[in-house]
Amino acid sequence: MLSLLIAVIVTAVVFDFINGFHDAANAIATVVSTGVLPIRTAVFIAGIFNFVGAVTGTAVAKTIASGFADPAVVSQTVVLAALIGAIIWNLITWWYGIPSSSSHALVGGLAGAVTAHAGLHAFRWVALVEKVIVPLVVSPTLGFLIAFFVMIALLWIVRRMRPDFVHKGSRRLQLVSACLMALSHGSNDAQKSMGIITLALLAFMAKGHHTGIPEWVLPHGKANEVPYWVILVCAAAIALGTMAGGKKIIKTMGTKIIRISPLQGFAAETSGALTILTASHLGVPVSTTHCINACIMGVGASKRVSAVRWGVAGNIVIAWILTLPLSAAISFVTMVLLRGVG
Repeated sequence: MLSLLIAVIVTAVVFDFINGFHDAANAIATVVSTGVLPIRTAVFIAGIFNFVGAVTGTAVAKTIASGFADPAVVSQTVVLAALIGAIIWNLITWWYGIPSSSSHALVGGLAGAVTAHAGLHAFRWVALVEKVIVPLVVSPTLGFLIAFFVMIALLWIVRRMRPDFVHKGSRRLQLVSACLMALSHGSNDAQKSMGIITLALLAFMAKGHHTGIPEWVLPHGKANEVPYWVILVCAAAIALGTMAGGKKIIKTMGTKIIRISPLQGFAAETSGALTILTASHLGVPVSTTHCINACIMGVGASKRVSAVRWGVAGNIVIAWILTLPLSAAISFVTMVLLRGVG
């Protein structure tokens, strides 16, 4: 059982790294596409702020650890199958340059694996609706609207300023907003891996296999408290993954949805960061991908509706809709294949 737990933890760290790699575009697509920073510098800075954001709290991790399934009915194999399903879906969407949600892939994977292991009743579907489905609709909508009105307000503020002054000033502001966006990404996305590792540890303890394991390794205090080593490992993994970057998705988000100016980039990143940080504070595992994409669409629509390439946006929305069921299906099949292990 211990060897299986170690395998689960390693897989979760790999998922966290891929999450950073896959979602690097969330924080830096606009700052790269506007030419404010070269891509190598941007991913390095984003990685640092991802790490900082990841160690700012654990509210989302606690939701993942105990919000969707009872650790008593979860096995290490269930967690492993959930991670494999999420990783496969992330790699598929990365290959095709589709900015899908790593968060929803993980939750969908957990739903599929738990269902295959213990039946439909074992997964908390009400929590899925409240914590995932509703935010799936609400967070991008809010991001779109906030970005739309922030952009209009900014245009009103700079309406009498010289264009070259606005351009230079907004480039500086975009450096700040990109860092804030990277911090918010770490504050939400890194916690998903923290939560899944904590769930694996809780399931390990529930089976009574933790005798002889040092106390600092296991959840402490309250039942779903995240160990400090888990926080640091996951923060480092997502930071390194972000530094590795993902050029295909950066290109899709930064140029294919709409070509944006530094001022628009500042508006999109600031709006996205505010939306995500609020969700992190509330313990809601939102999709940072959905939020920043919606914000980019919002700033584009504030100029004119036709400025947004709605065909590309439509393909992204289809990927959003398919992520939960397809990652669940992959994990369900994986769980069936792994049945009897651990």
